[in-house]
Order: sequence, then structure tokens, then C-alpha cells
Amino acid sequence: MSEGAGTFRMVPEEERELRAQLERLTTKDHGPVFGRCIKLPPHTLRKARDELNEREETREEVVRELQELVRAQADSGQELARAVAEKVQGRDSAFFLRFIRARKFHVGRAYELLRGYVHFRLQYPELFDSLSLEAIRCTIEAGYPGVLSSRDKYGRVVMLFNVEKWDYEEITFDEILQAYCFILEKLLENEETQINGFCIVENFKGFTMQQAAGLRAADLRKMVDMLQDSFPARFKAIHFIHQPWYFTTTYNVVKPFLKSKLLQRVFVHGDDLSGFFQEIDKDILPTDFGGTLPKYDGRVVAEQLFGPRAQAENTTF
Repeated sequence: MSEGAGTFRMVPEEERELRAQLERLTTKDHGPVFGRCIKLPPHTLRKARDELNEREETREEVVRELQELVRAQADSGQELARAVAEKVQGRDSAFFLRFIRARKFHVGRAYELLRGYVHFRLQYPELFDSLSLEAIRCTIEAGYPGVLSSRDKYGRVVMLFNVEKWDYEEITFDEILQAYCFILEKLLENEETQINGFCIVENFKGFTMQQAAGLRAADLRKMVDMLQDSFPARFKAIHFIHQPWYFTTTYNVVKPFLKSKLLQRVFVHGDDLSGFFQEIDKDILPTDFGGTLPKYDGRVVAEQLFGPRAQAENTTF
């Protein structure tokens, strides 16, 4: 073989078929959004292997390496490192695996994500301390944010935010972020979600200048911090639809805080939703987001997360 020539391996027919299947998946090929994953579909296992470098034979070893790194860093005496060790004390292997998957089985980067996870909680205690589960439930029932009951064709969880009826004096920005954090923690218990990630759709139809003026830069920065390096979540796309011209002012406040990777995953559609519907099928979207399903009802999602009202007081965060 001449110098510089590449090498290749024969791909078994079964593997070729599985990879081809990934190109023609629909929403029906994925498991439920709520609750734990009973069994990962073969195509999701394939994605974990190809995209995340996951190998069943080394999974436990990598988890042990991360646990050992947590202990070793804590022994250095650094304050945040000690806080990380304290936060993860008693956590099982499944908890550590979320961070490893989110950083493609790179132990060092998984540890940095753990640091970000703990730092975010220390930096913004108002989002986590003295929470009222009833208040969080009411915020989710109001649709802030929403969660589709079906995954998209890529297996991602789709989160919704409809700004039109949001009264920031009735539901504060912090209360919305508390609900986001609660939902992320709950849904990340599902292995399929850990692998496939999230997609966020923000409907800015009806966004008023008064609402724009009420958004503080510090609040927007807090939201961006939540999306970047603070959760073991793969945020694969953020879609803005029906935004008015003055949305640009709000977006320009946020944009400098976005890292290049997330910035490349932000799509601003305006009223031309042709590209948006190529990514998100109409048949999983409610009518208030341009879809064919009934208008979004946050009470349905709240019941999935908390259980029926009579059982809500038994739900822990």
C-alpha cells in the first residue's frame, strides 16, 4: 500500500442497515419522554457508540475513573472541588454516566461538567434553595416551559416556550428557570434523553416591547448559563419562531454570552417556518406552535412529572 493511503474495514451488513435506519427514523421509533427508559432501541445504542464513543465493555471502568477523579480533586483542597465531592456523595453510577455521556466519554471533560453543574447551583442559589414544589407545578401547568409528549424524529425531547401570554409580574423569570431546572433533572433520568438530547422551541409571537424592556441582562445571562456547561444535557437546537423586529435587541444581549458551539445551534426563523418544519414535524406540535395537535396544555405534562394532584405532595426534587 502506498504511503499516505487510508485503511478501511468491511462494515457488516447488519451494521450498514442499522446506520441506514438512522437516516429514516420517525417520532414513532423512539421511546416515551417521561419515566425511565426500560430498554434502549438498537439505533439509539448505535448512536451512543458512534457519537458518544460509548462501549458497554468499558462503561463501568470510565464511571470508576470519574469517581476517582472527583475524590482526587477534592483531596487538593480546592473549594469547588470539595463542593463537587460533597454534592455527588452517595450518587449511583447512573448519575455519573449522565455526565460522561454528555462529554462523549472523556473523563476530564465530564469532571469539568460536574464542576459546572455544582458551580451553577452555588452561583444561583435562588433557583434551588427553599423551593416550593407546588409553585413549580403551577408554573409548569401554565406552560412555562412546555414539554412535548413525543420525541422528535431524532429522538430529542422538545421543550416549548410561548411568550405571548407570559406576564412576568405573575410568573417571574426565576420561577420559569426553576421549572426548567426541575424538568431537566427529571427528564435526564431517562437514558434515551441523555443520548439524544433536547431541542428548544421559543415562540415569540405576541412578544411586546414591554416584555422586552422587562428582561434584565442578568436574567438572560442566567438562562444562558443554565444551557451551557451546567447540566449533563445535550442541547442540540434552539429555534426561535415568529419573533418581531425588536427581538433583535434582546437577542443581541444574549449573543455575546453564547459559546460558538451553542451559537451554531440557534436558528431564527421569523414567520417563514418552512425550514423549521423540516426539523420538527407538524404532527407532534400543538396548534399554537404551528402544528396539528390540540393547543398545548401544561396540566397534562405536570401530571406526568408530579402524578395526579392527590399524589403531588409525595414528589421530591
